[in-house]
Amino acid sequence: MNYPFVRHRRLRQSAAIRGMVRETVLTVDDFIQPIFVTYGSGVKNEIPSMPGVFHFSLDTLEEEVKEIVDLGIPAVLLFGIPETKDAVGTSAFVDNGIVQEATRVIKKRYPDLLVVADTCLCEFTDHGHCGMVHTYERDGHVCGDVLNDESLELLVKTAVSQAKAGADIIAPSNMMDGFVQAIRTGLDEAGFTHVPIMSYSVKYASAFYGPFREAADSAPQFGDRKSYQMDPANAREALREAESDVLEGADMLMVKPALAFMDVLRMLRDQFDLPLVAYNVSGEYSMVKAAAQKGWIDERAIVTETLLGMKRAGADIIITYFAKDMARWLREKR
Repeated sequence: MNYPFVRHRRLRQSAAIRGMVRETVLTVDDFIQPIFVTYGSGVKNEIPSMPGVFHFSLDTLEEEVKEIVDLGIPAVLLFGIPETKDAVGTSAFVDNGIVQEATRVIKKRYPDLLVVADTCLCEFTDHGHCGMVHTYERDGHVCGDVLNDESLELLVKTAVSQAKAGADIIAPSNMMDGFVQAIRTGLDEAGFTHVPIMSYSVKYASAFYGPFREAADSAPQFGDRKSYQMDPANAREALREAESDVLEGADMLMVKPALAFMDVLRMLRDQFDLPLVAYNVSGEYSMVKAAAQKGWIDERAIVTETLLGMKRAGADIIITYFAKDMARWLREKR
């Protein structure tokens, strides 16, 4: 008797057949490589909590970007560490800001490489929050309330400045209410109607951001970001946040972090037809690197499986610090 279940097993016995019927495939075009840029000269400093990830000054940036281009990775995401910080994050929106200068360097040498500019104030404010803050003392402790509408004005200035410098995509990560509409209006009024917005639509107040905050020197100096980032316990709220961004004019939606929120990725994929971005964040990266250095896991196998999971859950684009590694592994596989 021919039992039907045997047919599934037959499809797995040949590597060639497995490849033909594989439902989810990673390609180098799926990835965006984040880069941390800073001031100075000759700077290429490895970030202690993120092995293999570096701070680059403008003069060392070209070598990194050349490697990314040679590997076929189509886009980079720029984060800047400024020379000076103040209460309103002025260095984020001045025309000679570090992200703006890095964008000009990249686009001059590699015009076809997509530059995604992270649009937030946390790296540029002396208090480490993503917007303007009204501070006060309570029981001997410094406290603060984020000023949402005032922050929007500064975020618009930042986005317009980044677009003027040549950024191909604006990626606002601040989670202020109404930020997509404000930035879309500001870009359009400045003549950048063609520049899309990759919205950090669903950004959780996550413990997975620790290494990034070291890399970007952006940890809050008081309080936390739970008043404007999402509670990790909430999934239905993600649909409301994403829908709001869609209505305000977002061109792409993002879920951050990705690994612990695969269900949210799938929910957004099922609900919206915009391109969906998964951010494989610093904590996810560092955990794998640390375990691999101990010899406890097979790094290549774990990374491949993790990124496949994100794409299978619905991601069209994956921002990952493993982008260069994956590009090399995919090339070797060919």
